[in-house]
Amino acid sequence: MSFVDRATIEVRAGRGGDGAVSFLREAFRPRGGPDGGNGGDGGSVILKVTTHRSSLRDLASRRHYNAQNGRPGGTKNMSGARGEPLTLEVPPGTLVYDLSASEEGAEGEEVEEGTTPIADLIEPGQEFVLSRGGRGGRGNASFATALNQVPRVATKGQEGQSGIYQLELKLIAEVGIVGLPNAGKSTFISRVSNAKPKIASYPFTTLVPNLGVVSFGYEKELVIADIPGLIEGASEGKGLGDDFLRHVERTTVLLHLIDVTGPELGGLEPLEAYQTIRRELERYPKAALDQKPEVVALNKCEALSEDEVEARASALSAALGRPVRRISAVSGEGCREVLEELLALLKPSAGDDW
Repeated sequence: MSFVDRATIEVRAGRGGDGAVSFLREAFRPRGGPDGGNGGDGGSVILKVTTHRSSLRDLASRRHYNAQNGRPGGTKNMSGARGEPLTLEVPPGTLVYDLSASEEGAEGEEVEEGTTPIADLIEPGQEFVLSRGGRGGRGNASFATALNQVPRVATKGQEGQSGIYQLELKLIAEVGIVGLPNAGKSTFISRVSNAKPKIASYPFTTLVPNLGVVSFGYEKELVIADIPGLIEGASEGKGLGDDFLRHVERTTVLLHLIDVTGPELGGLEPLEAYQTIRRELERYPKAALDQKPEVVALNKCEALSEDEVEARASALSAALGRPVRRISAVSGEGCREVLEELLALLKPSAGDDW
């Protein structure tokens, strides 16, 4: 099942039903008064947040969405039925942009940088009326007055609102895991959470972001996002990072994983690997990702001797001017301590409650 975090859709709310022109005709009342009913309102197109959706894949599979029209009014003052609304389910973290006024939007292009979303849908159950249904027309019964007791006029139903919208998903997580491909991000999130990402020893195994929930007892949880591996130039569209860096925007804290074995397998030295990712975070134009609190950890420590790990960790710590964690996502060693440090950054005043 593919992950889709953008969808461009065209929606049209239902048209209101027309009002009716009718006059009461019954035995002994051949000249009864007006009894034309009002038309029903058209159905609206509504976005609703649900935790049952984790992607925009289903919405992206279609382009056009139409709500039901209202029914026309009838005789005997019968109003037409309202059109059924069309409710489209979206995952938490969905941003909505109105592209109706732009030619680019008509072709399904991305929104321009700096464009403000018309809605930011975060909370489960939250609803947003994307296009409102047209009002039903008035039947001739509603036009009767003392001076005009037999009106022969009714109004048409109004057209429903329509538009072109881009939906964009930004994952909602407290912690974002960043690092070069094969830094062990997927292994870490599968070790500490309920997430089960694909894991293999080649770059870009993770092609989509993964969300994991870490439990610390009753009602104590930490939501972590595993962001696909970044490379040099990711902020400019190279590799996978340009599409997925925005999923880091909502996170509060970053966990920066670095492969301690990089030099042995043709990879980068720990400091060079760290600096590569930091440059991409600094260059990302839409948010100050490099300003987020960060925990740095050397991963895959089980693959080297203790002396080698200590030497590389000490060298990196000295270069950064702050502590560096040593962990093994495979064995779980050091993972608990990293989670506790992340929690301390997220909940600085929680104390023993966390």
